[in-house]
Amino acid sequence: MTRTTTAASPDGLRARNRTAKWLTEVFQPPVVVTLQLLISPVIEAGFPGTIVYGALAALFVCVLPLFVLLGLVRLGKVTDHHVSNRHQRAPVLLMALASVIAGLVVLEALGAPRSVVLMVLAIVAGIVVLAVVSPFWKISGHAAAVSSAATITVLMLGPAWLPLLMLIPAVGWSRVVLRAHTRAQVVAGSLFGTLVMAGLWWLLRGWLL
Repeated sequence: MTRTTTAASPDGLRARNRTAKWLTEVFQPPVVVTLQLLISPVIEAGFPGTIVYGALAALFVCVLPLFVLLGLVRLGKVTDHHVSNRHQRAPVLLMALASVIAGLVVLEALGAPRSVVLMVLAIVAGIVVLAVVSPFWKISGHAAAVSSAATITVLMLGPAWLPLLMLIPAVGWSRVVLRAHTRAQVVAGSLFGTLVMAGLWWLLRGWLL
């Protein structure tokens, strides 16, 4: 009796990889966190006028660190813009942390809405933990970012936004397919974003707002 195995066709594998790459690029942390910051003042009076503060926060949290990172990639100091080499992650994250702290100072000086400030604080906590863990284990930043953003959006805007949670397994799947992370690293990132980053945001929201 012979056993037959069914292998995926080359076309199927190419389609799967294209989908995974699309998900990874579209929902990479700088993009996800920028959107998260832009909607952060939606729960306070003055929105959408206050979106300018969300944009300012995104400048310091996402845009400036990304430009520096791309410069490091061009100089050959970092392998790629996803910082695939875990040993390079801590310095990159510390650079991002310095930019975020500078942004917090500017936001406080300008009297930014509390919702924007506490969103940045939750992101700071995420950066610090990832910087500490990364030299030893490459926890998924993609999974952490998308799970945090999706969970916080649902908590802010209500159950109508629950479908966003489907992005968590989708993005996690893309990272595993591309062999950027193991399943364990993706699960850890998802739990960290949902329980720690979004949980901290929830606690700060009750305290500051």
